[in-house]
Amino acid sequence: MLHKWKQEFLYNFKSITYFLGINDTSLMVNPRIQHRPTICYRPIKPSDLETLERIHSDVFPIRYESEFFQSVVNGCDVVSWAAVDRSRPDGQSDELIGFVTARIILAKDSEIADLLRYDSSRVDQTLVYILTLGVVDAYRNLGIATALIREVIKYASSIPVCRAVYLHVISYNNPAIHLYTKMSFNCIRRLHGFYLINGQHYDSYLFVYYVNGGRSPCSPL
Repeated sequence: MLHKWKQEFLYNFKSITYFLGINDTSLMVNPRIQHRPTICYRPIKPSDLETLERIHSDVFPIRYESEFFQSVVNGCDVVSWAAVDRSRPDGQSDELIGFVTARIILAKDSEIADLLRYDSSRVDQTLVYILTLGVVDAYRNLGIATALIREVIKYASSIPVCRAVYLHVISYNNPAIHLYTKMSFNCIRRLHGFYLINGQHYDSYLFVYYVNGGRSPCSPL
Protein backbone atom coordinates (compact mmCIF):
# COMPACT_ATOMS: atom_id res chain seq x y z
CA MET A 1 0.00 0.00 0.00
CA LEU A 2 1.73 3.17 -1.10
CA HIS A 3 0.78 6.14 -3.18
CA LYS A 4 3.18 6.59 -6.09
CA TRP A 5 4.28 10.03 -4.85
CA LYS A 6 5.15 8.63 -1.44
CA GLN A 7 7.10 5.78 -3.04
CA GLU A 8 10.03 8.08 -3.73
CA PHE A 9 9.56 10.38 -0.77
CA LEU A 10 9.41 7.72 1.93
CA TYR A 11 12.12 5.43 0.56
CA ASN A 12 9.65 2.56 0.41
CA PHE A 13 8.38 3.05 3.98
CA LYS A 14 4.87 1.61 3.82
CA SER A 15 3.35 4.33 5.96
CA ILE A 16 -0.04 5.88 6.51
CA THR A 17 -1.32 8.55 8.85
CA TYR A 18 -4.33 6.61 10.07
CA PHE A 19 -5.84 8.00 13.23
CA LEU A 20 -7.91 5.48 15.19
CA GLY A 21 -10.43 6.46 17.83
CA ILE A 22 -8.42 9.07 19.73
CA ASN A 23 -9.92 12.36 20.79
CA ASP A 24 -9.14 15.34 22.96
CA THR A 25 -10.66 14.75 26.40
CA SER A 26 -7.53 15.05 28.48
CA LEU A 27 -9.27 15.35 31.85
CA MET A 28 -11.13 12.06 31.54
CA VAL A 29 -9.88 8.89 33.21
CA ASN A 30 -10.30 5.80 31.09
CA PRO A 31 -12.15 3.13 33.11
CA ARG A 32 -9.89 0.46 31.58
CA ILE A 33 -6.93 1.93 33.48
CA GLN A 34 -6.91 0.94 37.14
CA HIS A 35 -4.74 3.86 38.25
CA ARG A 36 -4.50 7.58 37.56
CA PRO A 37 -2.02 7.91 34.68
CA THR A 38 0.93 10.29 34.71
CA ILE A 39 1.65 10.89 31.03
CA CYS A 40 5.10 12.07 29.99
CA TYR A 41 6.70 12.52 26.59
CA ARG A 42 10.19 11.64 25.41
CA PRO A 43 12.03 10.69 22.21
CA ILE A 44 11.65 7.15 20.93
CA LYS A 45 14.77 5.08 21.55
CA PRO A 46 16.20 1.71 20.40
CA SER A 47 14.80 -0.16 23.41
CA ASP A 48 11.28 0.78 22.21
CA LEU A 49 11.61 -1.28 19.02
CA GLU A 50 9.55 -4.32 20.01
CA THR A 51 6.74 -2.28 21.56
CA LEU A 52 6.68 0.15 18.64
CA GLU A 53 6.32 -2.71 16.16
CA ARG A 54 3.54 -4.29 18.22
CA ILE A 55 1.52 -1.08 18.54
CA HIS A 56 1.80 -0.35 14.82
CA SER A 57 0.57 -3.86 14.12
CA ASP A 58 -2.38 -3.38 16.49
CA VAL A 59 -3.34 0.13 15.35
CA PHE A 60 -2.80 0.20 11.58
CA PRO A 61 -4.37 -1.91 8.83
CA ILE A 62 -1.06 -2.43 7.01
CA ARG A 63 2.31 -4.01 7.70
CA TYR A 64 5.38 -1.84 8.05
CA GLU A 65 8.81 -2.86 6.86
CA SER A 66 11.56 -3.38 9.47
CA GLU A 67 13.51 -0.56 7.79
CA PHE A 68 10.88 1.91 8.94
CA PHE A 69 11.09 0.86 12.60
CA GLN A 70 14.88 0.84 12.58
CA SER A 71 14.86 4.37 11.17
CA VAL A 72 12.47 5.52 13.89
CA VAL A 73 14.24 4.05 16.92
CA ASN A 74 17.69 5.10 15.66
CA GLY A 75 16.62 8.57 14.53
CA CYS A 76 17.71 8.00 10.93
CA ASP A 77 15.88 10.66 8.89
CA VAL A 78 12.89 10.33 11.25
CA VAL A 79 12.02 12.40 14.33
CA SER A 80 9.72 10.89 16.92
CA TRP A 81 8.08 11.27 20.30
CA ALA A 82 6.80 8.64 22.68
CA ALA A 83 4.11 8.88 25.33
CA VAL A 84 4.68 6.86 28.50
CA ASP A 85 2.73 6.47 31.73
CA ARG A 86 5.08 6.98 34.68
CA SER A 87 2.40 5.61 37.02
CA ARG A 88 2.22 2.19 35.37
CA PRO A 89 3.06 -0.68 37.72
CA ASP A 90 5.13 -3.82 37.14
CA GLY A 91 8.11 -2.09 35.58
CA GLN A 92 6.10 -0.66 32.66
CA SER A 93 6.51 3.02 33.52
CA ASP A 94 8.77 3.65 30.51
CA GLU A 95 6.89 1.48 28.00
CA LEU A 96 5.29 3.19 24.98
CA ILE A 97 1.58 3.88 25.14
CA GLY A 98 1.57 6.31 22.22
CA PHE A 99 3.83 7.71 19.54
CA VAL A 100 4.17 10.09 16.64
CA THR A 101 6.77 9.80 13.89
CA ALA A 102 7.67 12.49 11.37
CA ARG A 103 10.20 13.42 8.77
CA ILE A 104 11.79 16.66 7.59
CA ILE A 105 11.61 17.23 3.84
CA LEU A 106 12.59 20.06 1.53
CA ALA A 107 9.74 22.45 0.77
CA LYS A 108 10.67 22.67 -2.89
CA ASP A 109 10.25 18.89 -3.30
CA SER A 110 6.88 18.65 -1.55
CA GLU A 111 3.37 18.37 -2.93
CA ILE A 112 2.33 21.57 -1.14
CA ALA A 113 5.09 23.86 -2.45
CA ASP A 114 2.48 25.91 -4.31
CA LEU A 115 0.68 26.67 -1.03
CA LEU A 116 3.65 28.05 0.85
CA ARG A 117 5.23 31.45 1.27
CA TYR A 118 8.91 30.70 0.87
CA ASP A 119 11.93 31.75 -1.13
CA SER A 120 12.26 29.17 -3.89
CA SER A 121 15.87 30.21 -4.41
CA ARG A 122 16.71 28.93 -0.93
CA VAL A 123 17.17 25.18 -0.93
CA ASP A 124 17.13 24.93 2.88
CA GLN A 125 13.41 25.68 3.35
CA THR A 126 11.77 22.65 4.98
CA LEU A 127 8.52 21.04 6.08
CA VAL A 128 7.70 18.43 8.70
CA TYR A 129 5.60 15.53 7.43
CA ILE A 130 3.79 13.37 10.00
CA LEU A 131 4.22 9.69 9.13
CA THR A 132 2.36 7.80 11.86
CA LEU A 133 0.41 8.64 15.00
CA GLY A 134 -1.10 6.15 17.42
CA VAL A 135 -2.17 5.51 21.00
CA VAL A 136 -2.86 2.11 22.56
CA ASP A 137 -6.51 1.33 23.13
CA ALA A 138 -6.57 1.60 26.92
CA TYR A 139 -5.07 5.12 26.82
CA ARG A 140 -7.31 6.70 24.23
CA ASN A 141 -9.58 9.65 25.08
CA LEU A 142 -6.96 11.17 27.37
CA GLY A 143 -5.63 13.89 25.06
CA ILE A 144 -2.40 12.02 24.32
CA ALA A 145 -2.69 12.33 20.54
CA THR A 146 -3.26 16.07 20.85
CA ALA A 147 -0.17 16.43 23.04
CA LEU A 148 1.94 14.41 20.59
CA ILE A 149 0.86 16.60 17.68
CA ARG A 150 1.69 19.69 19.73
CA GLU A 151 5.21 18.30 20.20
CA VAL A 152 5.56 18.10 16.42
CA ILE A 153 4.25 21.65 15.94
CA LYS A 154 6.59 22.97 18.64
CA TYR A 155 9.52 21.22 17.01
CA ALA A 156 8.64 22.55 13.54
CA SER A 157 8.17 26.06 14.89
CA SER A 158 11.64 25.94 16.46
CA ILE A 159 13.25 25.46 13.02
CA PRO A 160 13.49 28.93 11.44
CA VAL A 161 13.49 27.56 7.88
CA CYS A 162 10.47 25.27 8.44
CA ARG A 163 7.25 26.50 6.85
CA ALA A 164 4.58 23.93 7.78
CA VAL A 165 3.59 20.61 9.32
CA TYR A 166 1.45 18.43 7.07
CA LEU A 167 -0.04 14.95 6.78
CA HIS A 168 -2.58 12.77 5.01
CA VAL A 169 -5.71 11.30 6.61
CA ILE A 170 -7.86 8.58 5.08
CA SER A 171 -11.21 10.10 4.12
CA TYR A 172 -13.47 8.04 6.38
CA ASN A 173 -11.44 8.67 9.54
CA ASN A 174 -13.79 11.21 11.07
CA PRO A 175 -12.15 11.34 14.55
CA ALA A 176 -8.85 12.32 12.94
CA ILE A 177 -10.47 14.90 10.70
CA HIS A 178 -12.22 16.42 13.72
CA LEU A 179 -9.01 16.51 15.76
CA TYR A 180 -6.84 18.16 13.12
CA THR A 181 -9.53 20.70 12.32
CA LYS A 182 -9.87 21.50 16.03
CA MET A 183 -6.10 21.99 16.22
CA SER A 184 -6.24 24.59 13.40
CA PHE A 185 -4.86 22.40 10.64
CA ASN A 186 -6.18 23.43 7.21
CA CYS A 187 -7.77 20.76 5.04
CA ILE A 188 -6.55 21.88 1.64
CA ARG A 189 -7.10 18.96 -0.74
CA ARG A 190 -8.93 15.70 -1.26
CA LEU A 191 -6.77 13.19 -3.12
CA HIS A 192 -8.79 10.53 -4.89
CA GLY A 193 -7.56 6.95 -4.61
CA PHE A 194 -4.51 7.99 -2.58
CA TYR A 195 -4.44 4.84 -0.45
CA LEU A 196 -4.59 1.23 -1.57
CA ILE A 197 -5.48 -1.11 1.30
CA ASN A 198 -6.22 -4.78 0.73
CA GLY A 199 -6.89 -4.14 -2.94
CA GLN A 200 -9.31 -1.27 -2.38
CA HIS A 201 -8.67 2.41 -3.07
CA TYR A 202 -9.53 5.12 -0.52
CA ASP A 203 -9.41 8.90 -0.78
CA SER A 204 -7.21 11.03 1.44
CA TYR A 205 -7.45 14.52 2.88
CA LEU A 206 -4.30 16.62 3.03
CA PHE A 207 -4.01 18.74 6.19
CA VAL A 208 -1.49 21.56 6.72
CA TYR A 209 -0.50 23.56 9.79
CA TYR A 210 1.55 26.62 8.82
CA VAL A 211 4.46 27.79 10.99
CA ASN A 212 6.95 30.66 10.81
CA GLY A 213 4.85 32.64 8.35
CA GLY A 214 4.64 29.79 5.87
CA ARG A 215 1.13 30.44 4.57
CA SER A 216 0.99 31.79 1.05
CA PRO A 217 -1.56 34.57 0.37
CA CYS A 218 -3.27 32.24 -2.10
CA SER A 219 -3.46 29.27 0.30
CA PRO A 220 -6.93 27.94 1.17
CA LEU A 221 -8.16 29.03 4.59
